[in-house]
Amino acid sequence: MTGGWIEQYPDDVKAIAAAGHELGNHSENHKQMSTLSSEECKKELMTPHEKVKKLTGIDMKVFRPPYGDYNDTLITTVRECGYSPIQWDVDSLDWKDYGVDSIIHTVLDHKHLGNGSIILCHNGAKYTAEALEQLIDGLQSKGFTLVKMSDLIYKDHYDINPEGRQQHIK
Repeated sequence: MTGGWIEQYPDDVKAIAAAGHELGNHSENHKQMSTLSSEECKKELMTPHEKVKKLTGIDMKVFRPPYGDYNDTLITTVRECGYSPIQWDVDSLDWKDYGVDSIIHTVLDHKHLGNGSIILCHNGAKYTAEALEQLIDGLQSKGFTLVKMSDLIYKDHYDINPEGRQQHIK
């Protein structure tokens, strides 16, 4: 959820929440967050947070930085605001507008696709909505279950492997 998208599609925000899906924060203005001060990062986080809270009563808990761009200042600020920062390990490349088949094959044949994968898709990309049902069917036929982002996040006793995946430490 970016600030402009929340403002432009408030009924969709409500419908997504009502359907039981997790809402995630993607900043107010889609800025390159690593160039901002902690206070500017906080404003970019909390402005859409408050918009979603007002519309749905929900406190979003996951944040994906625009462009996947982050630094220590952003991560510290994100956590101070009560969020878990997330990234992705499978890029659908939907933003390149190559078409439905490209999205499907890019994801389902991706070398990193596995348990715990986070798939990057964009709600504004030209073919994403059209590809979504086939993408979900394809993932389920491979034996995957779709879960909320927050269900994937270990809160303690974990390490991060070289691919950026959390691993539970026993």
